[in-house]
Amino acid sequence: MRKTLIAIPMGDPAGIGPEIVARAIADAALLRGTNCIVVGDRRAMENAVRITGEALTVHTVTDPTEGDYREGVLNLIDLDNIDPDRFRFGEVSAMCGHAAFAYIERSIQLALANRVDAVATTPINKESLRAAGIPYIGHTEIFGALTGTADPLTMFETGGLRVFFLTRHLSLRAMLDEIKKERIIDYGIRCTEALRRLGVTGGTMAVAGLNPHSGEHGLFGWEEEKEIAPAVAKLREMGYDVTGPVPADSVFHQAKLGKYNAVLSLYHDQGHIATKTLDFERTIAVTNGMPILRTSVDHGTAFDIAGKGVASAVSMKEAIRLAARYAPFFGR
Repeated sequence: MRKTLIAIPMGDPAGIGPEIVARAIADAALLRGTNCIVVGDRRAMENAVRITGEALTVHTVTDPTEGDYREGVLNLIDLDNIDPDRFRFGEVSAMCGHAAFAYIERSIQLALANRVDAVATTPINKESLRAAGIPYIGHTEIFGALTGTADPLTMFETGGLRVFFLTRHLSLRAMLDEIKKERIIDYGIRCTEALRRLGVTGGTMAVAGLNPHSGEHGLFGWEEEKEIAPAVAKLREMGYDVTGPVPADSVFHQAKLGKYNAVLSLYHDQGHIATKTLDFERTIAVTNGMPILRTSVDHGTAFDIAGKGVASAVSMKEAIRLAARYAPFFGR
């Protein structure tokens, strides 16, 4: 039986990405049914192996087919694009931002060419990307642009709770302008299709309310009455199993208990707070709606602890597990 093959871009060299990759690859139990190919820099990965104290040998390759996927071997496509003497752990660096983007770009190319089954990403730093002149604010935007996907769907999953996001990196004031019937209908359709592609075919998706108690019929806001409820009604009329708006103070708990197969959160922190409070380290991002599968840790570069060998790899391991679980539904 062929093992699932996951590409892992190393992440920002100044952050904890290389360390959590080393710790994950050293977990023999995790990789019994999965092979991983890291895209990064050899010197940075060898340094991460030393920092973490893992018993790993870095094996450089030019293509995943050249990998030595035995226990204790970290297979690496070495882009050789950083100078270790020109950056420090925990500091914003244009060089590191450019390198992190290059690792993601190569990983996406491998997935689009069917050389790997999925991509599991590590943390990048938005300020370092900006310093490098990279015209994208984060992973989702990079994957969208490089796969030709106009509006990728972000889904978080932790402990069986799945959360989609109607809006992502917007101020609260700007977010309110995006709460429109047409947008909610579009997302309701695409989120349902994304769930089906991931093999989730049964159950009801809930749309979260925006205002306290979903507005109490206009007492605390009009968005539910004018935009959200009409959108849900239209989706149901179209045959989609969707309900809402369900008050945000209860909908995530109900979904965790199995009442809903997913929740459409209306803005960034609404869904982030719910999932990360449930289990911060095991909250994994899945980017849907693209021709390839991408999962990711949902934490940052942790500049305050980078290079100290104390970073937890729990989220990295979960991202790899989830990629392996959903990859068969994408095919290669």
